[in-house]
Amino acid sequence: LADLSELQLVAQRIRSFPDFPTPGVLFRDVSPLLKDPAAFRASIHLLARHLRAAHGGRIDYVAGLDSRGFLFGPSLAQELGLGFVLIRKSGKLPGPTVRASYSLEYGKAELEMQADALEPGKKVVVVDDLLATGGTMRAACELLGRLRAEVLECVSLVELSSLRGRERLGRVPFFSLLQYE
Repeated sequence: LADLSELQLVAQRIRSFPDFPTPGVLFRDVSPLLKDPAAFRASIHLLARHLRAAHGGRIDYVAGLDSRGFLFGPSLAQELGLGFVLIRKSGKLPGPTVRASYSLEYGKAELEMQADALEPGKKVVVVDDLLATGGTMRAACELLGRLRAEVLECVSLVELSSLRGRERLGRVPFFSLLQYE
């Protein structure tokens, strides 16, 4: 395995489950990646390398999306020497919070952050495991905007490009390690 590139190592640890959670959906599972320390380390290293090249030392925080963004975000923040902030599903955080709603296939959902999670003007990168339709990521950007933070970029390990989620992010740059139709 030593001769594999880091990206190949990551790609080999993403598995697919057809018809999950509903018929017609091909679910991309990051569980094998998390189980393999070398592949996980490679994913963090590749994301960090991209962010250093794109933004240098301008990033103040990494923000992770509930829940799989919590698996990658803290390690990415550590690798970059930054703090990590939580973007949670509604009702999970104590104290004063700010909220943003977004659409799901059936209905609406809300994301929440603690009102004092960030100081105004801070520069943030948002991370999640996967970008599909972009609704959650877009809501996260809106939420950060309400706290007067500047979203420098959104990143994920996997992008389902046929769902065109990056288009929903507007002018916010987006980067993914792996793209699938």
